[in-house]
Amino acid sequence: MERMRATITERVRAARERLGRLNAHNLSTLQRSPLSELSGSLGDLGTFLPFLIALTRTGSISLPTTLVFTGLANIFTGMFFGIPLPVQPMKAIGAIAIARWLSEAETASAGLFVGALVFIFSVTGLLTWFARVIPIPVVKGIQVGTGISLLLSAGKSLEPYDFWPPGGNLGDRVLYVVLSLLSNGFFVLFLAFFLLMPVHRPRFPYAAVIFVVGVIGPILDVIYLKRSSFQFWQPHALLPSPREFGIGIPIGLGQLPLTTLNSIIAVAHLSNDLFPALPDLDINSLGLSVALMNLIGCWFGSMPVCHGSGGLAAQYRFGARSGASIIFLGSIKLLLGLFCGSYLFDILEYYPKPILALLVIAAGLELAKVGESLNHGALDLRIEAEHSSESADHEGAQNHQKKWREPDEEERKQRWAVMLITLGFLLAFKNDAIGFLAGMLCHWNFLVPGWWADWRSGRGGRGPIALDEERSASTGEAEGTMGASSSDPRNERG
Repeated sequence: MERMRATITERVRAARERLGRLNAHNLSTLQRSPLSELSGSLGDLGTFLPFLIALTRTGSISLPTTLVFTGLANIFTGMFFGIPLPVQPMKAIGAIAIARWLSEAETASAGLFVGALVFIFSVTGLLTWFARVIPIPVVKGIQVGTGISLLLSAGKSLEPYDFWPPGGNLGDRVLYVVLSLLSNGFFVLFLAFFLLMPVHRPRFPYAAVIFVVGVIGPILDVIYLKRSSFQFWQPHALLPSPREFGIGIPIGLGQLPLTTLNSIIAVAHLSNDLFPALPDLDINSLGLSVALMNLIGCWFGSMPVCHGSGGLAAQYRFGARSGASIIFLGSIKLLLGLFCGSYLFDILEYYPKPILALLVIAAGLELAKVGESLNHGALDLRIEAEHSSESADHEGAQNHQKKWREPDEEERKQRWAVMLITLGFLLAFKNDAIGFLAGMLCHWNFLVPGWWADWRSGRGGRGPIALDEERSASTGEAEGTMGASSSDPRNERG
């Protein structure tokens, strides 16, 4: 009993110290570059707003409730993870809810089902096992494929008109084409100029400027026409019936691979790439975050949500470098949901599509870029040597010195093949699960010769997963020994 109490006390102390360090990081980053954090907080709105508006219009969610609970989720994730971790809609559930006009209870049942399964995966450690056995090239393929999917979806959102509409006289047709180009193409090309500017002036709040430019018109329109009035949030609880769960569970099954792969595992790897000076994200903690957001909010009609690598890439692209950015965003969402949810719907409904498309394009480009580190700097190529040291801030801090091994030519070709197969099938079938299965089959195909040789030598019956885990473990031990003898002071972890 005393040992258990001491263990709990130690874990609480470690958690408090970690929380203190992360929030010190949030505060120092906000003080150093407040405009960049403000701009980055708005980078993910290109994905969030279209689903929010469409699901509200179909009656599948409650807009004020979604703003309140996603705002709280933003605040708590910013505090506990210390990075601009986004809160995004579950896209598979959202797309089906929009297409079928699902009720709030039916949509909530799908989110509750996914949340419950992710909670079980997290507390049992299955998520950690998934992350260990899924090869990095497959994860990179999902990330790059998702980035390209975002680019394609942004392009489709800008096709409301035919380029040369049938019927009418020549003057009408020319006017139609000019108006279409002005409302979409030229506007996007003009705004795309801002997409390149952060390279030269990274601290200027480009996303904030673009968002404000787009929202001025809808606000004036709503005020002038007096479409809505302010109204305080009135929460209501949902209790889905067995019939509604029967509708929601199959929809949730389609969402589960996307949430596990892109919202948890891919986010953890992307965070390690973008924030190498911060501690690695814990897979199970990410899973618990996703589970709790849905197991709490969906009972009240909130939109089923998760984290996402595309949203993290977008917020990073526009300047966010800490949890302070999404704490700010969450506070704004919370206030809007509490006091003016219905008023906000009319504003968002008339928000310019080209601006949302530009934000989505930025997210897609930033996410697709992670593929360049496949054969240089990827997580599975990293060699770490750890040694304990004392710092002025706290005792027993771990300093990590990192270096990466260089794969040979054959291994590089195999890794590229696995990534390309994954993203190719993902794009062809528009399904993360199919892309994942294709990538795993390609990966296992490269293991078959070694598996067969091991089986012939008397080690058979292990299968590709067991061999892959053993090979990773043995490689890690060898690399750890190598890394312990050399270090690069330029790569010290914070």
